[in-house]
Amino acid sequence: MSKEWIDVSQRLTRGVATWPGDTPFSYELAWTKADSGSVNVGRVTMSIHTGTHVDAPFHFDDAGLRAADLDLTAFIGPARVVHLPLGEDGVLGPDALSAFDLTGVTRLLVRTDAWRDRAKFPEHIPPLHPALGPFLAALGVRLFGVDLPSVDVLDSKPLPTHHALTEEGIAIVEGLVLDDVAPGDYEFIALPLALADADGSPVRAVLRPL
Repeated sequence: MSKEWIDVSQRLTRGVATWPGDTPFSYELAWTKADSGSVNVGRVTMSIHTGTHVDAPFHFDDAGLRAADLDLTAFIGPARVVHLPLGEDGVLGPDALSAFDLTGVTRLLVRTDAWRDRAKFPEHIPPLHPALGPFLAALGVRLFGVDLPSVDVLDSKPLPTHHALTEEGIAIVEGLVLDDVAPGDYEFIALPLALADADGSPVRAVLRPL
């Protein structure tokens, strides 16, 4: 990969932070070269929502699209990174984003700096207001990504922001690693796997300055 590209994905390794109670990540060799005589073959066990991932609508809507049915054009193309440090009392909503010129932005990635120690799953994250859905749609945004494990507060059951974004046709990427990424415009790629029945997909998300 060209050195111009910036990897903004979490590294998947044993011990990576996972939603409490969810399937932990593990990689092991199912066959070894010594045993098979020719190859090492690995086996992965993990939750779909480990690390940097895409939420498919089926994650929170039984009638929603699955990962393999998502429109891939949303996950490739120009993106704007904005830096919006949020403390414990901060809210990521239209008021906070109105400070930025988002004219012409179709993919918006927000660096909140609210989850820095990714070896630990956070106890809480700043709330994202459901009004983001219509606000971003009015701007023409098709994809919204954050450096948080969710676009809703961690104990939410109705998941209003997930629904609000999806109702506006906005793709969701969670768990980005934007710690050292400067605000600005980038080329963005974060393709979900063609998992036919899945409620989401891990992604290898990368940026390249435009």
